[in-house]
Amino acid sequence: MGHGQIKNLYYITHIENIPSILERGILSHERVEEEKIKFTPIYDAEIIASRREIRTPNGKSLWSFANLYFQPRNPMLYRVLREKSTRYIAILAVEQSILNRSDIFISTGNAASSPSEILSAQNGMRAIPQIMNAINVEWWSDVDGSKRKIMAECLVPDFVPPQFIQTIYVPSFAASEEVKAKLPPFRVNPTVIPEPHMFFEPHYRNFLDNLVIVEGDMFFSSMQTITVSVNCVGVMGKGLASKAKYHFPDVYVFYQDLCKKRTLKMGKPYLYKRETSLDYQLADEPSTLLNGNSETWFLLFPTKRHWREPGDIYSIEKGLQWLQDIYKREGIKSLAVPALGCGLGKLEWKDVGPLLCRYLYPLGIPVQIYLPTEKKIPDEFVSENFLLGQLKNKVNKLKFF
Repeated sequence: MGHGQIKNLYYITHIENIPSILERGILSHERVEEEKIKFTPIYDAEIIASRREIRTPNGKSLWSFANLYFQPRNPMLYRVLREKSTRYIAILAVEQSILNRSDIFISTGNAASSPSEILSAQNGMRAIPQIMNAINVEWWSDVDGSKRKIMAECLVPDFVPPQFIQTIYVPSFAASEEVKAKLPPFRVNPTVIPEPHMFFEPHYRNFLDNLVIVEGDMFFSSMQTITVSVNCVGVMGKGLASKAKYHFPDVYVFYQDLCKKRTLKMGKPYLYKRETSLDYQLADEPSTLLNGNSETWFLLFPTKRHWREPGDIYSIEKGLQWLQDIYKREGIKSLAVPALGCGLGKLEWKDVGPLLCRYLYPLGIPVQIYLPTEKKIPDEFVSENFLLGQLKNKVNKLKFF
């Protein structure tokens, strides 16, 4: 059928709904209403209701289909996780053989969005390569249509039988234990797997009160202010700065202007208080989002004068001192910080990590420090004794998750 590149399709739900789903299957909204099945909702009622009026080529409402995503890590999941507690959300992986059915429909994006095409099974299978190119991305945007396209759907009439459910993904080990306790005595018992990345969660954390050491994608951080390491000549060519350039074009324009005016200097970062929020940029239907951050700021932090030079740890320390002096006055409420100067700057985490903790822990606001992505950091360099040094008697005991 030409869908060998598709491993699974996915359904997002509340873990309280899992027992019913394993017994009855993944039901359409229409069938849930008809059978008066009690369930725990996770979607905005208005968003779901809008699907009732949209028709597939055979004249049926989207309301009469169970909808599965080709890519679960999408704007709808992002929205759900901002409005609900992450630990209560699960993603059910469905066998890709469901695509062999001749009565399904496939949409080339969010089925409720007018630019998306809703195709018959035969035509939909021809569109699979196009769909796969659109969903295999880590980031999305309204500008290029990727925000809509990444939510491509497989629409299954009436319900998806429970035997098609292979795996249940959850955000943490604690959530997996909670779900496993709900599974017996059902005939269908899928494997339960903790997969934090799928839920925009970091893979690794150490908690030091308000300070967290993180391994993950910083640009999905929920912190109010995101730090980007930059040079002073206006070039965002590689690494984290390059990602910022393409994800946030306005930040890049602002940064270049600072460099042209020679406003950005070593030892003195610059706070860009952009008016748009990352949550509203990434979430589906952001205008009705209730619990999203109202703002996402960017701290442009010089780690080297020229992009060809190595990172300057002395200037980084001066920049951290500057941050200590101004953060409260400027209204910084929470902060995400990369391993400044590591990676392309060629500084070592064993030198930068303790420096960051020394200056950022005393701020007393939520701080996430992201480990370098270029290589694995040994556990000894992420330990309490190593990172805190003389501060270790002033903080709570380090907890490993």
